[in-house]
Amino acid sequence: MVYYVIAILAVALIFDFSNGFHDSANSIATIVGTRVLSPLAAVIWAAFFNFTAAFTAGELVAKAIQKGIIKTDIVTPNLILAGLLGALIWNIITWYYGIPSSSSHALIGGYAGAGVAKVGFSAITWGTKWIQTLSFIVISPLVGFAVAFLLMVITYWIFHWASPGRVDRVFRGAQLASSALLSHAHGANDAQKTMGIMVGLLVSVKPLMANQTGIFHHLYMENDSIPLWVKMSAYSAISLGTLFGGWRIVHTLGSRITKLRPIGGFCAETGGALAISLATHYGIPVSTTHTITGSIVGVGATTRLAGVRWGLARRIVWAWIITIPAAATIAAVTFKILNAIVPM
Repeated sequence: MVYYVIAILAVALIFDFSNGFHDSANSIATIVGTRVLSPLAAVIWAAFFNFTAAFTAGELVAKAIQKGIIKTDIVTPNLILAGLLGALIWNIITWYYGIPSSSSHALIGGYAGAGVAKVGFSAITWGTKWIQTLSFIVISPLVGFAVAFLLMVITYWIFHWASPGRVDRVFRGAQLASSALLSHAHGANDAQKTMGIMVGLLVSVKPLMANQTGIFHHLYMENDSIPLWVKMSAYSAISLGTLFGGWRIVHTLGSRITKLRPIGGFCAETGGALAISLATHYGIPVSTTHTITGSIVGVGATTRLAGVRWGLARRIVWAWIITIPAAATIAAVTFKILNAIVPM
């Protein structure tokens, strides 16, 4: 049983790695698309600032995932593993096709789908966190859109006297700061989701872990605080995932939605970072993908509405809509298979 728990923790970190790999585009697409940094330099930059969030972010998002999605008393190792596999498989599918879907919502959908497969819809803790999560599917890209649009209008007004070359030089430097801010916000919100799943697993097997000795004793949680090793491993995994990057999605976000210059990249990244940081502050598991996509569209819309490829944007929105039910369905089927093999 102990080794099964360790294996599930490893799967959780693999998902976290896939989150960073899949969502690296969120952090670096704009800075690569504007050619401020090379792809290699950009992923190193983003991975570093992903990890810095470990020292500043709280635990509200992690606790929202652990306690606010399904009832904690039905959680078992099989349920956790099925939820993770549902999210992981959906991440792989969307990465393969270059679709910037939400790893966050894939995890939430997978976790909920496994719970429903076990006890039905009574597994869902309908309440504040679900309202916030579902609302922010719409709110986060709109906030990103609005902030990026407003920043573009303000910066255009301030720099209207300057030549395009001079504006590019100014915002090439500024975009380094905005990209770092976005990567930090990404790590702070997304790594916590995996932390919440890992803690949910440890709580579900807490009686078993109490009697372990040696290295296995670290699996035992004495109180509700998240163990340091859980935090460090989660932030390390997502940072490594970012370091390896998902170039298919980088291309979609960085160049296919709208054409970006450094001033636009700065506004998109700043708008996205502010929206994500606000959600993290209130413990809302928001989608980094949704937010930065909305921000990029907001930047494109300041030039002219025709400057945004709305057909591609619509396909991305459809991917957002189906992510939770798709991951939930995969997780539900996986749970039934796991329970038939290893009843638990």
